[in-house]
Amino acid sequence: MIKISDIIRFFRYDMWRRTATEYDGFSQRLGYLIVRTIALVIRGFTSKNLNDKAKALTYSLIFAVVPILAMVVAVAKGFGVVDVIESQLNASFLGETNMVPTIMAMVERYLETAQGGVFIGIGILILLWAVYSFFQSVESAFNRIWNVQKSRSVLRQATAYIAIVVLIPVLIVCSAGINIFVHSTVESTFHNEALHEFFSTSGVKFLQFVMCWLLFTVMYIAVPNTKVRFVSALIPGILMGTLFQLLQMLSVYLIALLGRTSIVYGAFATIPILMTWLQYTSLLILIGAEMSYAIQNNEEFEYEHDLNRMSRRYKDFVMLYLLSSIIQRFENNEAPYAAHELAVRDHLPIRLVNQLLGRMVETGVLTEILSEDDEEKTYQPALDTHKISVGMVIDRIEQQGTEHFLQAPSDEMRAFWKRYVEINKSHRSLDSILVSEINN
Repeated sequence: MIKISDIIRFFRYDMWRRTATEYDGFSQRLGYLIVRTIALVIRGFTSKNLNDKAKALTYSLIFAVVPILAMVVAVAKGFGVVDVIESQLNASFLGETNMVPTIMAMVERYLETAQGGVFIGIGILILLWAVYSFFQSVESAFNRIWNVQKSRSVLRQATAYIAIVVLIPVLIVCSAGINIFVHSTVESTFHNEALHEFFSTSGVKFLQFVMCWLLFTVMYIAVPNTKVRFVSALIPGILMGTLFQLLQMLSVYLIALLGRTSIVYGAFATIPILMTWLQYTSLLILIGAEMSYAIQNNEEFEYEHDLNRMSRRYKDFVMLYLLSSIIQRFENNEAPYAAHELAVRDHLPIRLVNQLLGRMVETGVLTEILSEDDEEKTYQPALDTHKISVGMVIDRIEQQGTEHFLQAPSDEMRAFWKRYVEINKSHRSLDSILVSEINN
């Protein structure tokens, strides 16, 4: 009989004690990947406060929606497709709220204000800054999820955001064109009115889902300031894009229901639904980003609990073993190892391998070699292999980091440090020295 404690132990420890090469077939590996990804998303949701971030993003979106639409409409005017933009808005969730005419009127006034600034160009700068600030907040939220410390440069940010604003009307026009094509194709194929209506509606609905999948996938690849694999973005893109469409359908149903039942609040009854829709949309976007991170970095969490409690002796053992393997490859004139090769060969967690190799590079024991396409780093000895002793490596690891940073150590502490360094240099057995004797 399976105990609850066994289930808890499996989810907390046991399912993380397998590396990529230890699964029995593809189905088991896929099952572990799904379960581990769900666990990481739940952990990220709580530890990274995604709900609070979604609320903050919602308010940023409310303030930025008119400037963003103003930019989109300005670009659409240049292409002569403003009517297509408005018709697509009417066909979306916003159309059910009867707010599209109001929003479009606000956009027009915003554009007029931008064109008539007190000083030439001031209005345009304010418009651009409003759009830039919103996209920067989105990128910042994605970077925190991906643990990316450095954002893009201002120039790269501006270029990317402008490209997104220009692409939005292009995608909308393409979507409208495909809708027309689907309608015409269905109409010419099915002459029965019922079949025509069914396939026409289904085709348009499916197309909306596909466009949503594409939009979410591109967002998960392009927004974080790090390299995101296509598969890592595609899976959450499809899942979150589907949930977004379902959320939109639910919101449309609720608005239609309120339209029949609301008497006291009238049109104001749609505002809470609109706010809730924006918040849950923001939450779906952030959960999808967390899922993308979990899928791509699943291996980084292997043996996580054990690595956090790993003894120094065992860590030194693994480090010296990796160094020995690299030296042997070098002396045999064979291709140098990459971190992933070492991890797969010995069923080691990639996080530990990267950590130990990075430490040996920092101490000058190993050197990194970039491949021609800069995709993968390999490692070779940085010194004459006949001079790389166990003691030298351990000494370099022990001395890595800052020392003598205390501003006013006592005289007793200075004397203790001097004596301790002398003992280390003498290579005497530490077992024969009492701690109380170091000061003598």
